[in-house]
Amino acid sequence: MANMNATTELTATVISPEEIRKHWQSHRGLTRRLIEAFPEDQFFTFSIGGMRPFSELIAELNRIAASAATGLPTGNWHSESYASAATPATKAEVLALWDNVTTAIDSNWPLMTLERFHETDKAFGMYEGVVYSLLLYFIDNEIHHRGQAYVYFRALGLEPVPFWDRN
Repeated sequence: MANMNATTELTATVISPEEIRKHWQSHRGLTRRLIEAFPEDQFFTFSIGGMRPFSELIAELNRIAASAATGLPTGNWHSESYASAATPATKAEVLALWDNVTTAIDSNWPLMTLERFHETDKAFGMYEGVVYSLLLYFIDNEIHHRGQAYVYFRALGLEPVPFWDRN
């Protein structure tokens, strides 16, 4: 087995940058369908067991993804446009913001290089890690919060959208 070092050229991938973008966006699409299906009258208020309302979970996911849309490919982790935006007051406004962030991810993704995936960066100025591991954490975090939404759906006596359908 040959020794690998920092100067070794990246010649093989398990998943392409485009495939990981599609994977991330498929999770975002499923989360969006959950937002759409969540009762408006419970979206900003319903909570159990000390968990935050679904609207607050989604606000966190939007903040992370908005910054990651630029931060992952460029190292610039500040999303001034998102930070200065008013807090959405309706589910429709939340969905519009979600869609804007989704578009930003797609718009900036072509800047992502194979080399960038393996660079060490400090997301949001405080979370240091290899870029691909940061991205995987963001996806894991979304899955975690989406799981909380499934608990809310069941507690409200509602059937959530199928968790496995990311089309």
